[in-house]
Amino acid sequence: MKITIIDGQGGRMGKAIVEQLKKQHPELELYAIGTNSIATAAMLKAGADYGATGEHPCIVNARNSDIIIGPIGIVFADALLGEITPAIAAAIGSSSAFKILIPVNRCGHYIVGCRDISLSESIRLVCEKVESML
Repeated sequence: MKITIIDGQGGRMGKAIVEQLKKQHPELELYAIGTNSIATAAMLKAGADYGATGEHPCIVNARNSDIIIGPIGIVFADALLGEITPAIAAAIGSSSAFKILIPVNRCGHYIVGCRDISLSESIRLVCEKVESML
């Protein structure tokens, strides 16, 4: 099973996801795809097995991932302060991978019905969902 974590900006969310998943399942091979090198480095430091940076790795890895995890902005063009290109958003959105998207109600969008919970609670819920899929 190929699990890809996509994050941008400082990579804080992706880093926390990698740490939790590796803690619970050290055998999982996690692919860290950052929209910038800081995000990629943070996820690799947290224990991701593979890492790459930029638009093209986002597109390529979206093609053959079983699960894609990241902030909901990864499917919105120009999100994450412009780090998500239209090509990235289209590739992830059209990927056949199961997507676990973390709602972040800022940066010009609001997800109706989403509870305002902490990042650590969101990460816990992500890990529970991955656990149920293993």
